[in-house]
Amino acid sequence: MWMSWRTATEKALYADDGFYRHAGQPPRHFRTSVHVSPLFAAALHRLMPDAPQIVDVGAGDGALLAALDTDAHLLAVERAPRPPGPAERIAWAAELPEHIEGLVIANEWLDNIPVDVVELTADGPKLVLVSPNGSERLGDAPEPEDLAWLERWWPLTEVGSRAEIGRPRDEAWAGLARRVRRGVVVAADYGHTIGARPFHGSLTGYQNGRQVSPVPDGSCDITAHVALDSCAASVPGTVLITQRDALRALGVTGARPPVELARTDPPRYLRELRQAGEEGELTSRDGLGGFGWLVHSIDTCIPGAFSARIVP
Repeated sequence: MWMSWRTATEKALYADDGFYRHAGQPPRHFRTSVHVSPLFAAALHRLMPDAPQIVDVGAGDGALLAALDTDAHLLAVERAPRPPGPAERIAWAAELPEHIEGLVIANEWLDNIPVDVVELTADGPKLVLVSPNGSERLGDAPEPEDLAWLERWWPLTEVGSRAEIGRPRDEAWAGLARRVRRGVVVAADYGHTIGARPFHGSLTGYQNGRQVSPVPDGSCDITAHVALDSCAASVPGTVLITQRDALRALGVTGARPPVELARTDPPRYLRELRQAGEEGELTSRDGLGGFGWLVHSIDTCIPGAFSARIVP
């Protein structure tokens, strides 16, 4: 059965027997900033330390909320059933609430919103169709609104080049921001901007900690990098900043403790050395630090380093 990559990914990830419907499964397949260190969650919390509510979108196993030291109401939004482990103080829901007041975090959520894949032919862009075993063939031209998105955000100029149509991610980011009455919403993800789109696209799979070919049969995660500039432009006032710069603005620097501390207070030196290692991984330019953050505030002050990165 042939279908678009967007339809196939939706079924493979979110159907009753899909990859993300199996509680506890995804963290076994990939490691995110949340699992590197609780410092990541603490830094995000500093965007709105007085938040009465904190919502984690695409919460996975609930590790981000579990790492927070706060009296705020905690809500994990995840399509999979509640896994064993999260503290009782964390509420669990399959859908977003209509109205939110507080801090909303979507870490590596946008990349798992399914998108269509197109390939440029001599007759223009054509949808790439896929079967459940991963075989592909070309189909019809995309819808007019998708062609318009491609022309604006990912123009294809060479036959054989591919793109992922990011319009569903733009709509998801805008829809998330609209639910926040007062507060801060942040999405952290790997992505690209119009000056550096990948020639063959970025669709891929992950299984058991390794990158694999994307096969839409429910056996692996299927993901694609996010066109972050397009998402940012969908919500006026959105900040686009690298994770490295964002975390540094929030006090996560990766600075090593002074060597003298090893002699005067060895246990403290080891603790701070370990923290520096975790901070270094979170802010590495060639790793997690290269992720992009989309940040949007509503009637809430955020650090000046963020305000300076607002997308026009």
